[in-house]
Amino acid sequence: MHALRRLIPEARTRVQLLVSQWCPSCDSAEAVWSRIAAEREFDFSVVDMGTPEGRELVQRLRLKTVPALVVDGELRGVGVQSPEEAREIVAGTPERSGHSAPVGIALAPASRAHLLSTVVWLAIAGGLLALHGDLLPPGGPWPGALHVFLLGFVTPFIAGLAEHMIPRFMERPVRAGPWSWTQWGLLNAGAAVTAIGGWLVGPALAAAGITLATAGLALLTLRLWPALWPAAASDH
Repeated sequence: MHALRRLIPEARTRVQLLVSQWCPSCDSAEAVWSRIAAEREFDFSVVDMGTPEGRELVQRLRLKTVPALVVDGELRGVGVQSPEEAREIVAGTPERSGHSAPVGIALAPASRAHLLSTVVWLAIAGGLLALHGDLLPPGGPWPGALHVFLLGFVTPFIAGLAEHMIPRFMERPVRAGPWSWTQWGLLNAGAAVTAIGGWLVGPALAAAGITLATAGLALLTLRLWPALWPAAASDH
């Protein structure tokens, strides 16, 4: 009997937060449950009531308002729970080991930082091109502006959206917390060091900047790999 129990995995608690885009308090509810989902081991997802899954929950549970909390298919509350109330609801779940980003709709702070920093780098790259007065000049600042655009705007923009959207669509979390902030630091440091090295110091410093940016991309790959290929996570 004990051997059979080991072969049959225990069912994980499933927590669904039903929200809508027009709901003013849904972001607050998501923030509370995202915090609890980072502390406790349970399957957490944010479900928009406009999706097929959301409409099914609304009809089956006869929901009249959102945010609504559904635990293992049963309605457990409406409105915004406090962190203490949320912990009480999932008190039977084990503590989570390590950092992870639950599936949600609102941008996590690190993802928001990725996207906000791209605005600064886009302005810098655009300003360099405007100073020269030509989109594709034969020389001048064009190569440097292109590196700033690619490393400062394109790369963090993709990273910020990827770490937000992929967990939601793949329904699997990614490593968050220090992982995401380290990635953000590497990408932005890489863009800055590459720009300084290319214009003021020399190719050696520019190469160091490229190395920093490459390390940031490698970290992004490491974070997203288990979500894109779940089998990779189960092998470890």
